[in-house]
Amino acid sequence: MQESMPQPNATPLPPDLCTNLDEIRTGMDAIDRKIVDLIVERVAYVRAAAKFKPSATSVAAPERVQAVLNTRRQWAEDAGLSGPVIEGLYRDLVGYCISEEKKHWETLHS
Repeated sequence: MQESMPQPNATPLPPDLCTNLDEIRTGMDAIDRKIVDLIVERVAYVRAAAKFKPSATSVAAPERVQAVLNTRRQWAEDAGLSGPVIEGLYRDLVGYCISEEKKHWETLHS
C-alpha cells in the first residue's frame, strides 16, 4: 500500500500536538525541506569561497574541515544528539561542498 505524501504547503503542528502519523510526517517533511534549502544556501557560500582560494589544492583546507567536524560534533553532543552520527553527516556534507567548490574554482580559472 502506497503512503500518501502530506501537502507541501501544510503548516506542521508542533510534535507534542500531533495526533497521528500523517501530522508527524508533515512536520518531518517540512523540516527536511528547510534542511535542503539550507544546504543550497551553504553550497552557495562554498562556491563563493572559491574566488578567495589561490589554487585548486587550497580548496580542501584539511585543518578547516577537521575544525568544522569537531565543532559540529560538539554542537550535536551539547544538544543531546549523537556526536559521531552528526559528524558523519557533516563529513558527507563537507565532502560534497568541497567537490562543488573545486568545480566552481575550476570554472573561475579556466
